[in-house]
Amino acid sequence: MSRILIIRLSALGDVAMTVPVVHSFAKQYPQHQISVLSRTSFAPIFRYMPANVRFIGVDLKKQYKGLKGLNRLYKTLKAEQFDMIADFHSVLRTYYLDFRFRWSGIRTVRMHKGYREKEKLTRKKNKIYIPLKSTFTRYKEVLETLGYSFEYSFSSIFEDNQPPLPPIPEIAEGKTKRWIGVAPFARHKGKIYPLELQEKVLAHLARQDDTKVFLFGGGAEEKKTVEQWVRKYPALVSVVGKLTMDEELALMSYLDVMISMDSGNMHLASLVGTRVISLWGATHPYAGFMGWKQSMDDALQIDLYCRPCSVSGKKACYRGDYACMYGLPYEKVIAKIEE
Repeated sequence: MSRILIIRLSALGDVAMTVPVVHSFAKQYPQHQISVLSRTSFAPIFRYMPANVRFIGVDLKKQYKGLKGLNRLYKTLKAEQFDMIADFHSVLRTYYLDFRFRWSGIRTVRMHKGYREKEKLTRKKNKIYIPLKSTFTRYKEVLETLGYSFEYSFSSIFEDNQPPLPPIPEIAEGKTKRWIGVAPFARHKGKIYPLELQEKVLAHLARQDDTKVFLFGGGAEEKKTVEQWVRKYPALVSVVGKLTMDEELALMSYLDVMISMDSGNMHLASLVGTRVISLWGATHPYAGFMGWKQSMDDALQIDLYCRPCSVSGKKACYRGDYACMYGLPYEKVIAKIEE
């Protein structure tokens, strides 16, 4: 038996993308003990892993903050006597941990992020438009470098078991209509479909008697926006701030489709086997961050000479008009939903 530590600390979408890889790996190698190190708040997405997987949650803002905190974390992890370290993150924090583990004689492999290929895809001029390795593949290659070949077998975190519906009044009667989820937000502006265009899509859906629409999000500003929509269109249901992550995942598993930005919610819905219609602006599916088993036909985007301009969407639009998002007709989004 080998004891293997997998490290991926953030962000939600990237951590969610580890799940199909870790799940498939653990299923094929039940004799090994696999530990996943990440932020404590991400524990729910690892709750339904095979028995040989355990989650180690850490608080990097308090308990393990700064260099002293990393040293404490290393000592805690060192006591676990891991045989191998798989670094799925490859950032300064994990580089430091990698160095300490290597120095103590533990085999450590880092993920190759493909910076050069991604730069060629996102640079202003002479972009090279080719699909790059998916992040799933990059994670898988780390484990293969450690000596473990395996095939993907993951379908849903719930597998064949349907979880109970969350206890909210709006769904007390159970599912009697088409259920659509909408996750209108993302971390960066370049990844958010303009709210005024999203409202046109929501207005159309709210008029459909056979449809119930659930709005997902988090944070005070997002909650305020969603509540304004719900007041205007009472057929919409906000679950912002009402559900735990476990309950959100359960609800997502009942959806017929999720409408999402290139965001964490795209990946959460993918983990429960739900079809996702994703909207792409500053970023592009070619960079390798499509949701698990999602179709390129459901990735809505426009051809524009300047996109993608970023891998993560963090860069401000150098044109200043965010045409990559404003140029995507809301009618096209509606048509895709109604296919």
